[in-house]
Amino acid sequence: MCGITGIFNTNGEPISINILREMNNNMTHRGPDSEGYWSHSYIGFGHKRLSILDLSPLGHQPMESEDGQYVICFNGEIYNYQVIKNELKTLGYKFKSSTDTEVLLYAYVEWKEECLTRLNGMFAFSIYNKQNSELFIARDRYGIKPLYYFHTGKTFLFSSEIKAFLKHPLFNVTVCHEALNEYFSFQNIFSNKTLFKNVFLLEAGHFMKIQLAQNKIEKKQYWDFHYQDDLSLTNQNEIIENIQVFFKKAVTLQLNSDVEVGSYLSGGMDSGSVSAIASQAIPNLKSFTCGFDLNSASGLELGYDERENAEYLSYILKTEHYEVVLKAGDMERVMPKLIWHLEDLRVGQCYPNYYISRLASKFVKVALSGAGGDELFAGYPWRYYSAMKSESFDNYVDNYYNYWMRLIPDSLKPHFFQAHVYKDVHHYPTKEVFRSVYNKKNHTKLNTPEEYINHSLYFESKTFLHGLLVVEDKLSMAHSLETRLPFLDNDLVDYSARIPIQYKLKNLVNITRLNENESGAKTLNYYNKTNDGKLILRKALTEYLPYSYKNATKQGFSAPDASWFKGESIEYIRDLLYNRTAFIYDYLRPDTIHSLLDEHFTGKQNRRLLIWSLLSFEWWLKIFKG
Repeated sequence: MCGITGIFNTNGEPISINILREMNNNMTHRGPDSEGYWSHSYIGFGHKRLSILDLSPLGHQPMESEDGQYVICFNGEIYNYQVIKNELKTLGYKFKSSTDTEVLLYAYVEWKEECLTRLNGMFAFSIYNKQNSELFIARDRYGIKPLYYFHTGKTFLFSSEIKAFLKHPLFNVTVCHEALNEYFSFQNIFSNKTLFKNVFLLEAGHFMKIQLAQNKIEKKQYWDFHYQDDLSLTNQNEIIENIQVFFKKAVTLQLNSDVEVGSYLSGGMDSGSVSAIASQAIPNLKSFTCGFDLNSASGLELGYDERENAEYLSYILKTEHYEVVLKAGDMERVMPKLIWHLEDLRVGQCYPNYYISRLASKFVKVALSGAGGDELFAGYPWRYYSAMKSESFDNYVDNYYNYWMRLIPDSLKPHFFQAHVYKDVHHYPTKEVFRSVYNKKNHTKLNTPEEYINHSLYFESKTFLHGLLVVEDKLSMAHSLETRLPFLDNDLVDYSARIPIQYKLKNLVNITRLNENESGAKTLNYYNKTNDGKLILRKALTEYLPYSYKNATKQGFSAPDASWFKGESIEYIRDLLYNRTAFIYDYLRPDTIHSLLDEHFTGKQNRRLLIWSLLSFEWWLKIFKG
């Protein structure tokens, strides 16, 4: 697990190794163990290493092939590298190290881009072929590892983090209005844009080729999710058994490491089941939980503190357990560091992720996470209400789009954005961005609720899950911590996508919609009515978890900010967001913002998501534009 960066002057001009070094040094947190550089006239790679496999100098990067023709710069883990290595050995390849980096390098030498279909893991990497002056970059299936690029016409930059580009003289920070429109619509960015104009995130499951001679850039998709009921899967016991086999294999495979592995442990089923299997292989497994001081919280928020459940499971599993407890004020203290590391604003009030990653990094270099289970097994039943009421694909898009407008509806945007911003975003309708997620899907055979729900699962895997993965990578690597996600194992993902919806969701007729912005307590109105979802997974994990875990009500990993934003944090918010000289008001209209904030503070609406996004954007502007 590392940080990578590179410069490719497509006009053939020599690169500056000093600039490359400065770019690389802006990501030291991603790899504090060692650094490396390679350059060849007009191209150069920089690498920051977090040593996980083969801690010796043999794992040093960038790494060249034996004949010197190929050079790789790699960030990630290939969990099935031993299988690929054995296959390459039969083809005559010899290896100097025990790293997955060397295996990936020769897999590309042998199979070129076809090697991507053989990889089970998380990765972002670059390979340069000296013979044909071609740069190849790729990102894993699900987007666990980020890879950004910036192209000026004569220079192509790429990196694990955008902040590396800040050190290149051709790069200037300008706000991308189209991405800003997406962010304040969805609290996410569904396209490959970022808030930095002309900086793009290589899409998950894609690769690019950049050729010097033709000054040509080619991008292709090599994999995509395929949610579709396999009607041959009719034996529930057999499905349960297969899930158990795939899941246990995934966790076991991801325990491979030359450094200590720990696990996140919340009060939920997903991280609990990962920890349960990991603890069988690792005596006294170190586990980590983030809790919250709820003295000022109420209603739905009282369920956010999961320490009691986590402590109970830790006792059952005999883990060495550690906790961090957050309170009002911890958000304010961490915002500058948080936004610097996050840089690419995405979903959720993510500062708890920063704190729990920091905690885990004090004890281990690798932490297992339960992310991905909800998207694969329909863990958010209240989100699929629109699928039940769809009469056509267009009607489905309308319904689902309205649900995912988490912050600012289209009708309010003329009053929300400043005129010069709205002039740009008016020609960039977010409904078309939303619809474009489905561009490669077949909509002609959508007739049943199950088919629409599978479309919803596809959408959430491509957007919401992807946003969570970007956030998790940035905030764990901020503390030089590698996060692994057993639910995002190739075999488990492919199989779970085939499981019929009837085995995932209990109620396919009456699904309750959750209004995130409704004021007051929601527990009785929503959560007690939606103890549904992940049915087959709950049954599959029975042997690993106590009854209370596998039947727990779904909740997210978030702080009780609806109360905190009206209580202890109110002065902080007023100082930043009621100040008409705030940076955000170069882009947003203060009167509209203040009106929306007033609705929150008077209890008319719960605007916690919007408040978080406004605070994040203000700090983003302070740090990157101020």
